[in-house]
This record gives sequence, structure tokens and C-alpha cells, in this order.
Amino acid sequence: MAANLALNPTYSWADEQKVSAEATKLYQTSYVLDCNTLASIGAVPAKEREDLVKAVRESGVTAIKSTLGGATGTFEEAVADIAAADQLIEDRPDAFVKVRTVAELKHCKDEKRMGVIYSFEAASPLGDKLDRITLFRGLGVRVMQLCYNRKTPFGVGCLEGETGGLTDLGRQAIAKMNELGVAVDLSHANTQTTAEGIAASKKPPVITHAGCRAVYMHPRNKEDRELKALADKGGVIGIYMLPFLTPSPRQPMLADYMQHMEHALKVCGEDHVGVGSDVPFDAFTDKDIKEVQEDVAKRKAAGVSAPGEDRPPYIPDLNSPRKMELIADALLKRGYSASTTEKVLGANFVRVFGEIWTA
Repeated sequence: MAANLALNPTYSWADEQKVSAEATKLYQTSYVLDCNTLASIGAVPAKEREDLVKAVRESGVTAIKSTLGGATGTFEEAVADIAAADQLIEDRPDAFVKVRTVAELKHCKDEKRMGVIYSFEAASPLGDKLDRITLFRGLGVRVMQLCYNRKTPFGVGCLEGETGGLTDLGRQAIAKMNELGVAVDLSHANTQTTAEGIAASKKPPVITHAGCRAVYMHPRNKEDRELKALADKGGVIGIYMLPFLTPSPRQPMLADYMQHMEHALKVCGEDHVGVGSDVPFDAFTDKDIKEVQEDVAKRKAAGVSAPGEDRPPYIPDLNSPRKMELIADALLKRGYSASTTEKVLGANFVRVFGEIWTA
């Protein structure tokens, strides 16, 4: 990774990019929702919180989905993470609002506060207990996954091969989430679990952060048939900004990102695609390199790292808190309408959460 970083420095090319006046105007008026960023938002050190608030206000982002409890967190760790996020929002009600309803989600832009949607990346906080879905829903978690990269009592993760799908408990979990108004997120599920999860859900499922296998084959990316099935159920996929968009050791760039975005739009249609960046909210800097290296080592030791985690998690020419504005500009320059661009920026996820969260 160190050698790759030397060839791909972490300077912010985004700061130098020229965005069209049309894109800037559209971005200012659009509802902007990044459906996977700022993991464990409450864990931001106190000394860094003013910088975070400044970045939030300058970003133009209306709402985010924040992962709580980590990739393999326990029940206790998830509860503690939720408590920390609650405390941050309580301390800074001028900047943040906890999103539990569609009304709260929609009001964020008018209130000029960033909405925070609580979510689980993994099923580990649930263990094998369905009643915890109810408990965590009561604590504000509105998006849950059935598995991270490995097998769980509910299904099979993407690093366990293509076969092996939903368990009986997994089907019960989906039914419980549908009943309570919790979004079923299949981002890390393997092919069979993804297909069976989409089929089993009576409400639109979501894939909040992934890429397209037709553009680049990787276990974290989704096949066209999965994308089509998701769209047919009314769901939405968020395209991420991780290294899994391109073969190693090449760092993905905006052009690579747009290949996945445009392919998803072609397969799913304009009503079923959004953004789930899964990268740092603020710009990735050189000081982040050591932390990334340490995190990758921990993930490998824990058996949860994916192929391709040999590059930093960012796209150099999208390396900005206003990365979504750059995507808007790229869509408009490629001939997409303002209406389609607004949907990708956030309207599609707002719509689908409105359909899911109504218990």
C-alpha cells in the first residue's frame, strides 16, 4: 500500500476542478444524501468535532447514513456506539438531527441541519435473536444488513463464495424488518443471499454501497440480474467510491466511478440509483495513510478484509467534502437531465426510505 500511495498521492484534485454553474445551482437546490459515510459518527474525538461541523456545513450534504457498531461489533459495542452518536447529536443540535422518520428526513434541508440515519453494517449486534431487531429499531436504527463478509445466522457474506443463501432465521429477520419498517440492506451479501433477500422482502430492499460486476468483477460488486431484480422491487443501489471499482493496483478515478454509475443507471433505471460513497466524509489526507494501513492489518487479522484492500479508500478527483457536487457535474456533462441527477444525488433514497419506514 505504501508503494501504491507514493504513486498515487493523496492531494485533493477536487479542489482544483471547475464545476459548471448549472451543476452548482442544481446541487444547492437538491436533496443530497450519501447513503454510507461517517461510520461511528459519535466516536469523532471532541477536539475534531468543530472541524467536522465545519466540513458538514460546507459540504452541501443534506443527510448521511452512518454505520454504527463496526464490521464485527458485539451487542454491547453497538449499544455504546448508538449512545455516543446520540450524545453528539444532543451536544450539537444546531448541526445534526437523528433521522427516524421520513418527515425528519425531509425537513433536514429546510432546517439546515444534516440528518443522520443510523445503520448496521453487520448482523453481529443482532446475534441470532430476532427480538434485537425490535430493540435496535427502538434505539433508532433504520437500516440493517443480514451479513458482512462472512456467514451469519441469517445468510452468507460475499467472501464465502457465490452459493449458500438465506437461512430460515434470515427469512424471519426480513419479515420482522418489513413489519417494523427497517430497511433490508444487502450490500455485503453474496450472490445467492442477495437474490433470495430481494425475493423474500415484501418492501423494497436496498444495496446502499456497492459497484457493478459487469464493469469490474469483484465479490463486493453486484451482477446485472441482482440490479434488475432490486429495481423491479422498487429498491435503490448506491454506488461506492472504494478501490473495488478497478483492478489492483490502479487507484480508481472519477471516470472509473462514472462507468459503474452509468452502468447501474442503464440496468436499473434512473429511479433506482444513488450514492453510498463508503469513504471518508472529508478529504483523505496524507496523515490518514498510517491509520489505513493499521486498519487493513486489523481487518486481515479478523478475516473480514476483501480482495483489493491494498489501496486507500478514496477517489483522488472526488477527494472533497463536496464530492457529490462533482458527481452532479459529471452526470450533467454526460448528458443526463437535471431530474435524473437530482434523483441520484438523494431523491431516490428519500423515496425508498419513505416506502420502507412506514411500519
